[in-house]
Amino acid sequence: MTEGPRQGADQPRPDSDNEDHGHGHHADHLWAEARQLAFDCATPIPSGPVALKDSLGRILASDVHALQDLPHYASSAMDGWAVNGSGPWILVEPGHRLAPHQASPIVTGGLVPPGAKAVLRSESGIMSTDDDGLPVLALGGTAKPGDPRNGQHIRKAGEEAEEGELLIKAGVVLNPAHLALAALAGRDELEVLGKPVVKLLLTGSEVVTSGVPAPGRVRDTYGPQLGAVVELLGGIRGGQVKVGDSYEEWLAGLDEGEPTAETPPADVVITTGGTGKSGTDHFRRAVAELGGRLLIDGIAMRPGHPAVLAELPDGRFVLGLPGNPLAAMMVLFTVGAPLLAALGHGKLGEVGEVPCGATLDADPRRTRLLPFRFVYGLASPAQHAGSGMMRGLASADGVMVVPPHGVQMGELVPAFPLPWGPPLPQPKEDKAKKPSTRTARKAPSGPVDWSALSG
Repeated sequence: MTEGPRQGADQPRPDSDNEDHGHGHHADHLWAEARQLAFDCATPIPSGPVALKDSLGRILASDVHALQDLPHYASSAMDGWAVNGSGPWILVEPGHRLAPHQASPIVTGGLVPPGAKAVLRSESGIMSTDDDGLPVLALGGTAKPGDPRNGQHIRKAGEEAEEGELLIKAGVVLNPAHLALAALAGRDELEVLGKPVVKLLLTGSEVVTSGVPAPGRVRDTYGPQLGAVVELLGGIRGGQVKVGDSYEEWLAGLDEGEPTAETPPADVVITTGGTGKSGTDHFRRAVAELGGRLLIDGIAMRPGHPAVLAELPDGRFVLGLPGNPLAAMMVLFTVGAPLLAALGHGKLGEVGEVPCGATLDADPRRTRLLPFRFVYGLASPAQHAGSGMMRGLASADGVMVVPPHGVQMGELVPAFPLPWGPPLPQPKEDKAKKPSTRTARKAPSGPVDWSALSG
């Protein structure tokens, strides 16, 4: 289903304790509102040429036509000899025009010499001598009488495509066969739709990248997976920089520097941590000093409330993820996914519905995002789903979007699939009754006998 008022749009926007840079208090964005804003704020990146090796999985922006005949010359389909007329044949050097009863060696794909009428495969010929004792090529081995027929084992020029013929139509997602065909056609680049390059700025002096962390230290959970998630969401993994907690390091990390072929300019920078209000949280100050503006500063959701999205004067977007890993993933799904989709000519992902496997109390101030697993067809909230945990998400089938007014067991609740998982199943409609909100809100009272569901 598409997003509707049941996702919190009808709830009063809660006041936030965050200040809006001297403009007083501001209200956090609602979950659906933040998601839509992240999609609407971006303009699709224009199409451009990309090297063949980098085109896999990209969307072709313009038709590919044959620049010349394919193949562009008559070639041999076999190893053997190019021949003119019937045998036996006198052998001549490769490349020379063949007169009747002459032959020259040729390999698969080799240029058929002028005068050649057919190719005799190597298994069908033997070397012999004529009446004068001179070497000649004769039929033998697997040859049949009359071999080779005129034109046999010759790939004609233009056999696959003629010059100007359409080879690949715009709009397709390029696969390996497309790239091979484009290479055959002499293309070095293909015009593809734009796709955002994403730079990762990983922060935190207490973060270690290997081994078991000591007390006071934490293991890096972003470096091993964040770039891969960006690619699943439609971005291109760009550079990755790790900085400490000083303001100067933050500013240096946000500096674009001189782009190179290995490090193209970023369209989006994703930061980890630094979105709170402590002395080591520099996101807002750095954005302000660079002349940027905040588009989203806090979302009425849990986990992931301290989410920030900004735009810099050079056109880059900066998405600030909270430091806690599950909260960061929820912000990435809520804000990052729509932003990357918009930049990459995609669509805002649809939010489906799943039947909830538990009664979840109201939390009037915010939307809750809960990883869930399907248990007997019901979406059961995962355990180990605190903002600093990843165990619940690692085994989840999707994420439910619990509205501020809560949800009753058995009621349909908004949900979305994980980027690495299958789509959500379509709810089964009751053919005897038309689906309605009133029917959907009915839920059993009292304890539920789960054993009845296993029958």
